[in-house]
Amino acid sequence: MADDSTFNDSDTIESYAAIGDSFTEGVGDPGPDGLFVGWADRLAVLLADRMPDPGDFRYANLAVRGRLLDQIVEEQVPRARELAPDLVTFCAGGNDIIRPGSDPDDVAERFERAVAGLTSAVGRVVVTTGFDTRDVPVLRRLRGKVATYNGHVRAVADRYGCPVLDLWSLRTVQDRRAWDHDRLHLSPEGHTRVALRAAQVLGLDVPADPDQPWPPLPPRGTLEERRNDIQWAREYLVPWIGRRLRGESSGDHVTAKRPDLLPL
Repeated sequence: MADDSTFNDSDTIESYAAIGDSFTEGVGDPGPDGLFVGWADRLAVLLADRMPDPGDFRYANLAVRGRLLDQIVEEQVPRARELAPDLVTFCAGGNDIIRPGSDPDDVAERFERAVAGLTSAVGRVVVTTGFDTRDVPVLRRLRGKVATYNGHVRAVADRYGCPVLDLWSLRTVQDRRAWDHDRLHLSPEGHTRVALRAAQVLGLDVPADPDQPWPPLPPRGTLEERRNDIQWAREYLVPWIGRRLRGESSGDHVTAKRPDLLPL
């Protein structure tokens, strides 16, 4: 087991592959080319800038929105092992945890098997906890399941020497401005703050503080909050539930945006 969870100046990170679901694909952070950007792309830029020649850095993003843990393990983990980069970020299980009847203990067992396979083939694996959902309508009821899964993720990280990108403790992303209108995906600023925290986990100097407080917001009345919640449920929550009942996913027919290790 590794005794240090961060990189230092003597470590070489010349390649990075990100695997996961919509969070890692970057949904909520649209780019000018029609593809999503997201925290992993932003982290890749910070890693490339650390090199003497940023053009030598290579990056792949295998994440696809809507993917469950078993799908990520089947579709993305073998490709990450094949690419064998210096660094992999592995965020998976969130879509499983929010499904009715899911067991976080069972999800964690499958997560650990995937981590074991990754750590034997790549340079370093960073694992990611879930967000604190206490202020998210509907999802706040799943807070206990998320916390249980997070405890397992941390235990797995300890066993395999993996750095942990702890999103539960990143309090600034609990501000509603860190989230897209659907309240399920981060906004561009939210993705930026996660990228900065990920860089800190890896021991990099960062250009801004992810914990920097947001400017004050004007207060909103109870009636306005309730009206916004109803509009959100009608526009986003009901269609999301409908897709789950029909066995559909927003990631159907979507492929990885960067399947190969290429320069930025």
